[in-house]
Amino acid sequence: MSIPTLFATRVALGGEEQQLSFEKFPFSGLAKTYCVDSQVADSACTGTAYSCGVKANFFTLGVNAQVPAGDCNAANDPATHVQSLARWALDAGKSAGIVTTTTVTHASPGANYAHVADRMWENDFVVRQSGCDPNVVKDIARQLVEDSTGSRFSVILGGGRGHFRDVKYADEENGFGYRNDSRNLISEWLNDGKRNKKYVWNRNDLLNLPTNTEHLLGLFENGDMQFYLESQEKGTQNTEPTLAEMTRAAINVLKKNNKGFFLFVEGGRIDHGHHYTIPRAAIGEAIELHKAVQTAREMLSEDDSLIVVSSDHSHTMSVSGYPTRGNDIFGKVDRGLFGREAMGSDEKAYMTLSYANGPSISTQYRATSRVDPNTSDFSHWMSFYPFYVPLADVETHAGDDVGVFASGPFAHLFSGTMEQSHLPHLMAYAANIGKGPKH
Repeated sequence: MSIPTLFATRVALGGEEQQLSFEKFPFSGLAKTYCVDSQVADSACTGTAYSCGVKANFFTLGVNAQVPAGDCNAANDPATHVQSLARWALDAGKSAGIVTTTTVTHASPGANYAHVADRMWENDFVVRQSGCDPNVVKDIARQLVEDSTGSRFSVILGGGRGHFRDVKYADEENGFGYRNDSRNLISEWLNDGKRNKKYVWNRNDLLNLPTNTEHLLGLFENGDMQFYLESQEKGTQNTEPTLAEMTRAAINVLKKNNKGFFLFVEGGRIDHGHHYTIPRAAIGEAIELHKAVQTAREMLSEDDSLIVVSSDHSHTMSVSGYPTRGNDIFGKVDRGLFGREAMGSDEKAYMTLSYANGPSISTQYRATSRVDPNTSDFSHWMSFYPFYVPLADVETHAGDDVGVFASGPFAHLFSGTMEQSHLPHLMAYAANIGKGPKH
């Protein structure tokens, strides 16, 4: 969720003067997103930074920089493990939970509980495919269900059912699991002896939870959840809850603990929309995050509940040209410099939003010349937007600083330009948890 994404989301919401819910927070700053061995970060090393307070190597999750990416054995040493804000909260007697629109085993939510040398090790099959032994290297889904942090979560909501079931187990929506070890971790989670547990896989069940639910697992897709605009087009609202609905359900479960709670909420598919160079999808997801933050702030008092909103990293989408005020943010630039027609030197119009790089398989990429907006359709939520450098895979992240917005107790600490790894220490200070300074 880069700064240009915030701008484009405001305009999409109704105009340049609009404010996202978290932009109304009283304090804000910037976070530097580089990781130990890379100027431009991925979601694993950044997740480790803002969840565990330690910068890590590219692609590694919940471990320090002694662990190189992909090393089968390095992360097995507990001395390399770094603990998360969620763990600090649990150890203090608070409840904890995670909510995401990606898989619950994805890098960002995974940083709350997992310790691996490769963020892709979401199930045992992937571990084996990478050349490691899944009996020695515990995959991320197993760590969520079995290990001392994830197994204590009161709320787990998002996608990723496939990572919890063997291929022989049928999925609720006619798919099959991804695992290769004959295990059904969802059943194991349900039958671990804790009281008042509930597993849901669709929106209707989430919105009609028993009032005594104390432990909630909701997995709404085999893989990532659908983009919000995708679910609207397909009419799958009965199976796909919104991020705001998941946030509300999570808070209703977690707030039963009178010692308080820590909740991680991620609009994770903002990132995916940008990777595919489909900004309508990315900005649609940013609007859903705006709604989720608004829901949380309305449900919780500023007197005792700190909310911090930030991003793991930036993307290469830019806002360019001199479009007139109120011009369609998803449209072409309607005015050039000094009132001239907005036209490139190749006599083609250009879009307000474009990317520095993107997937060469995109329908908007042409090997011989730049896409002409006057002869291309950018109106669908899945429309690929123009980019400069064609890549074999997807658009890359960018190295810009990202915004930090805070509301509630000790929100004033979240100002200026910060190392991303400072964020969890500031939250822990406010909450009087962890092993560091407390207020």
